[in-house]
Amino acid sequence: MTWTDERVELLKKLWIDGLSASQIATELGGVTRNAVIGKVHRLSLSGRAKPASAPTARARKPAAATSRTGIAPRGAAPTARPLVAGNTALKPMVQAAPEPRRAMRAEASDSVVVPISLHATILTLTEQTCKWPIGDPSTEDFHFCGQRSGSGIPYCEYHSRIAYQPVHDRRRERKVMVGT
Repeated sequence: MTWTDERVELLKKLWIDGLSASQIATELGGVTRNAVIGKVHRLSLSGRAKPASAPTARARKPAAATSRTGIAPRGAAPTARPLVAGNTALKPMVQAAPEPRRAMRAEASDSVVVPISLHATILTLTEQTCKWPIGDPSTEDFHFCGQRSGSGIPYCEYHSRIAYQPVHDRRRERKVMVGT
């Protein structure tokens, strides 16, 4: 379909008369609503007349004490529920500030003194020795803790407190991260 001078003039007339882009597309035939909108923009047409039969506003029914959006009608006391508008799927959830964590983890000042005789290399590690790495692996003095570890866990009691968090602490941290 090409825009001939006659079709452009008809488009201008229908646009000024207040027809919608869909109605103009139907009237012209062989053109889509989007093509009409594009042509209107390229022609910089504005100043549309309002349609002859503008719908009148209906009287609203009085709302209940609180509407679905949490907004109280005039004269009513506001509710504690905040206004929710639109899609709330990506709305951040507000959480209370977390309580300070109890000293479950070992602090840096609580460092364990590992005798040199217990320093373990990768070749001397067993299932009962602590596999906590100490130092930089690219240096010569790199070693593993080597203290006796509990059954089924790779670290001694001290390094386990550093490596593992209790489950309820992890969940609390995850909730706080979701709320921020």
